[in-house]
Amino acid sequence: MKIKKLHILVLNLILLPAVTISGAELTGLQIVEKVYNRDTGQDSKGILTMTLTNSQGNKRVRKIKQFIKDFGKVEKSIMFFMSPADIRNTSFANWSYTEEGKDDDQWIYLPALKRVKRISSDSKSDYFMGSDFTYDDLGDRQPGEDNHKLLREEKFKGEDCYVVESIPKDEEYMYSRTVTWIIKDKWIGLKREFYDEDGELLKILKIRKYEKISGFWTILISEMTNVQKKHSTRMELSDVKINTGIPDRQFTERMMKRGL
Repeated sequence: MKIKKLHILVLNLILLPAVTISGAELTGLQIVEKVYNRDTGQDSKGILTMTLTNSQGNKRVRKIKQFIKDFGKVEKSIMFFMSPADIRNTSFANWSYTEEGKDDDQWIYLPALKRVKRISSDSKSDYFMGSDFTYDDLGDRQPGEDNHKLLREEKFKGEDCYVVESIPKDEEYMYSRTVTWIIKDKWIGLKREFYDEDGELLKILKIRKYEKISGFWTILISEMTNVQKKHSTRMELSDVKINTGIPDRQFTERMMKRGL
């Protein structure tokens, strides 16, 4: 089981030279599979505070209630915006599949239009609700979609990390490459750099806080910074509850329209 969505999100790295840990060799594929398959519980829920900061330092704050559940072959997540008032009851759903090559399904419900809109593949490079996360960033990118190379091993923020470069197999993908710092043993991506189609640094994702909750490593604070636009989005997860038995009916179009 691997709840990763707004724990921000999702790391896609794989296939590199073998490395040695505790006397046993691990390939790059095995390292990334450990990230992808990191156990985070059967389900989880919490309050997400999204803070958007522009180049002038002005901030906008949004509160979100999120639910995530593993259904075996698909992991479902749903978010409901609680505030501010102008976007209250907007909801977003993401279905991530374990089947190789099967893209995520995503929908957004806009109360003003009173309808659920499917996010097309052409729209997944758009930014989500004015944040620095694209719709694609919020989904689950499968390891096999990229080629990966282990660049080095180093200490970062006091953690022993693998530094991995990932290059998409699809030349039309929105990022030309990413570089990720993965914590050994915890299998958390502590930092990630995103490069645009011209190979220039576009965004940096940093994990500011993570801890064990109910025995599962959980990302609590992450921050995505668009270095080209000088705009950032901070995601802070609170009131986290894991393995509470969220009912399947929570993840339906009816619930998206109904809201909280």
